[in-house]
Amino acid sequence: MPRRGRSERATLADVARLAGVSPTTASKVLNGRSDVGAKTRELVLGVMAEIGYKPTAARHEQTRDRTLVTMLDIVESRYAGTVLQGILVAATSAQAELLLRLPPGEPISTNRTAARAWVEEQKASGVAGLIALAVAVPDAVLLATEDLEVPVVTIDPIDTTESRVVSIGSTNWAGGRSATEHVIRLGHRRIAWVGGPLGSAPSVERFHGYQAALDSAGITPDRALIRHEAFSVEAGLRHGREILSLDERPTAVVAGNDEIAVGVLAAAKELHIAVPGELSVTGFDDTPQTEWTTPRLTSVRQPLVGMGRMAVETVLGMADGVQPASRHLQLATTLSVRDSTGPAPSI
Repeated sequence: MPRRGRSERATLADVARLAGVSPTTASKVLNGRSDVGAKTRELVLGVMAEIGYKPTAARHEQTRDRTLVTMLDIVESRYAGTVLQGILVAATSAQAELLLRLPPGEPISTNRTAARAWVEEQKASGVAGLIALAVAVPDAVLLATEDLEVPVVTIDPIDTTESRVVSIGSTNWAGGRSATEHVIRLGHRRIAWVGGPLGSAPSVERFHGYQAALDSAGITPDRALIRHEAFSVEAGLRHGREILSLDERPTAVVAGNDEIAVGVLAAAKELHIAVPGELSVTGFDDTPQTEWTTPRLTSVRQPLVGMGRMAVETVLGMADGVQPASRHLQLATTLSVRDSTGPAPSI
């Protein structure tokens, strides 16, 4: 097999193709991962030697020197903690260091020169890629990462239309619909929505799933029962108090995430409304706290740990020259039915 000239530098994708393995497997061999069979490892290493493959200069020779930066601003939430668990496990498996940081503020977020200097500093310190957890990556930073070839992966991005970064999320629309259809099947017709901010793409997608389920069932939504604010217990408590104090209160509440649902449950307890006897409540995310609430919370399960693992594997693969099959990756949601939902009360 002839060696390539400098103008035809071999890529990891070439190695994978010639060895008859996936780019992910070739990347694992390159990184010294233990979850590759001896014969496959020998084959891939042989192809690398045969075609003269060498990692790019930006890549550190020792994988332990590689660092990933995860940017987030909601570290106290159960959602973030569960995703971070997946990120940490995958980073440890890949022998990569992990740093947690807040999203860069001004002037980095708005000034291109400052943003470039920040990205250059990350790269010089061994950062192989950036992971943004439910936060927007400033445009100035995106431009700098593109120019300096630092890969960026976002988890549950605020804006899913941004095509310059790879995003990882779940089937939010399907999840919102499945939660709503669940309470409809239980006989509920007066169904409230308490969701996150309208500026959040995942929140809007879940709300659209709620709307689609109502429409399919021939139920006209009551605008007084639809609320959008923050993904927080406080927002759920405040809006829960309001809608449960209406003369015609709902018999079911579909919440945009588990923390909102916890707030709604607290409001129901304050107002002496029995759950699920008089009110059914569903959450979204299926975080560990769903098992701790009273009653235990029915929730749409996002594979949060899996999303974190996929983000690490994807961004490290991109650092090695392996591009994902899609710029927008979605993992399936499922409904975990527990004790907070039951038949609609007779009127």
